Order: sequence, then structure tokens, then C-alpha cells
Amino acid sequence: MRMLLNWVLSALAVWIMSRVVPGISVSGPVAALIAALVIGFINATVGVVLKILTFPLTLVTLGLFWLVINALMLELASVLLAPGFQVHGFVAAFVGAIVLSLVNMVLKWLVQPSDRSGN
Repeated sequence: MRMLLNWVLSALAVWIMSRVVPGISVSGPVAALIAALVIGFINATVGVVLKILTFPLTLVTLGLFWLVINALMLELASVLLAPGFQVHGFVAAFVGAIVLSLVNMVLKWLVQPSDRSGN
């Protein structure tokens, strides 16, 4: 059940990102669900490999290079899912990666309370 909730929250984050960031478009709720699934799959496979390979560069840039990798993952998802999910340009992908991460974090924080009992 938790995985389904995470998927829906990620799809909502993708939809919000498409409304906030110019240059990113999602054609509807089904496209947002599919985009969230594909983005998660890309990040779990190709993204992990790229993050491992570019770890030294990430250390030198104090973690900022991971934003570039996340932007590239959004562009890859756009190529795979066109015309339902489109990213027009690297700047839109870069800003979209930042917005998507923040919106996803806030939505999950709002919906899934953490264990605050201290145990």
C-alpha cells in the first residue's frame, strides 16, 4: 500500500512540477502516473550507475552535480514518454529536477508522518 501511495504522490509532484516550471508539460493524470513510474525506474537503474561513476565530480562540486544528473534523467524520461511528458531544454530539466525533488519531499512529509516518538 505504501508503494502505491508513493507512486501517486510522485505523480502529483510531476503534475505540480509541470505547472510550475515553464518548458515542462504533462498531458494528463495518466501521463503523470506513467511519467512518475518511468522517472523512478530510470533513477533506480541508470541514475544509480551515473551517480556512482560521477561520485568524484560530485564530491568536488559539493553535491551539486547530482542536480545535473537528475536533470539528465528527466530529459531521458521525456525522450521515452513523448508526447505525454515533455521537457524542452536543459534549463527546464534542471529547474524541474529541483522543483520535483522539493515538491516530492514536501508531499511525502505531509502525507507520511515520521516516527517522532524518539524510540
